[in-house]
Amino acid sequence: MKAQELFISSALLSLLAWPAYAQDIYKCDVDGRITYSNVPTKNCRKLILDPVNLSPAPKAARTPTPTNFPKVDDQTQKARDGDRRRILETELAAEQKNAEQAKKALAEQEAIVLPNERMQGGAISGGKVEERLQPYKDKVALHDRNVEAISKEIANLR
Repeated sequence: MKAQELFISSALLSLLAWPAYAQDIYKCDVDGRITYSNVPTKNCRKLILDPVNLSPAPKAARTPTPTNFPKVDDQTQKARDGDRRRILETELAAEQKNAEQAKKALAEQEAIVLPNERMQGGAISGGKVEERLQPYKDKVALHDRNVEAISKEIANLR
């Protein structure tokens, strides 16, 4: 039983060490159009390609931190973290206020129809209305993205 397992293991290892089979690639001119194929036909020429390196890139060596590198004590770092949280929360409140104002301005603009947006017969031109409303929608989207980004940043704090 041991001999059979050894034989199977060595057979599998030899298969893994087998070099990758690379096919030839041909560049063909078919009625003025360039095509690529692994089958040579009339008006084809074989491309000579550089071998592909399949080995992973070497990892960069980590440089140790120098001994004279300035370090911050825990109390100072906690104070900085607190300041950062306070600043982000202030920015979040301001951005939420701006988002609400932008939504209010959009709602006001959606409620009115300007005379130049009416077509003959009294119908409303949806394209003109959308064109007028788009900057307001963009502003709402911008403030919503900012609120989301600041909230995410606050959630990532320690």
